[in-house]
Amino acid sequence: MVTKADIRRDMRRRKAECPIDERTTLSARITAALTQHPRWQAAQTVLLYHSLPDEVYTHDLIRQALDERKKVLLPVVVGDDLELRPLQHEDDLQEGAFHILEPQGIEFTDYDAIDLAVIPGMAFTRDGRRLGRGRGYYDRLLSRLTRSKDSLSPQHTYTIGLAWPFQILTDLPTEPHDITLDEVISVWLPK
Repeated sequence: MVTKADIRRDMRRRKAECPIDERTTLSARITAALTQHPRWQAAQTVLLYHSLPDEVYTHDLIRQALDERKKVLLPVVVGDDLELRPLQHEDDLQEGAFHILEPQGIEFTDYDAIDLAVIPGMAFTRDGRRLGRGRGYYDRLLSRLTRSKDSLSPQHTYTIGLAWPFQILTDLPTEPHDITLDEVISVWLPK
């Protein structure tokens, strides 16, 4: 039986083997697909992540959201948890835990106001199951969001994972605390 640790190890290897120019090209196509998505276009408040080198690149996406005058929230690691903080300008970012750039300022706790949450992961399935890095930060955060599956609910926070093609698997081991995303966006390069 394949374990979560096995999948994480395999994903780290695949990421390292994928040339940076290919990851950059794929990232641009993935984020372009996201910005064409009706959920992105309608969203006023978006939760994004400031990507690490081994994640779908989101720095341009953050700039675009700010340019579109969306309220941009980024996670900040505080102990064993993630807090959300608004980002006003890119200059407001400082290096935090795990060398991730994080916004400064007051914690944002109005989870019902978040229209769209864009979530990173190590691996995903097409139906939205997600494998994180193993510390549970995003599962705890996602459990705090209003999670009505009634997409007409005004308080539904729609969740989208961003993935390079090799991060999409047919199956993932899951546990009761694992949160399934509404959707995963990925693209493929023509052969």
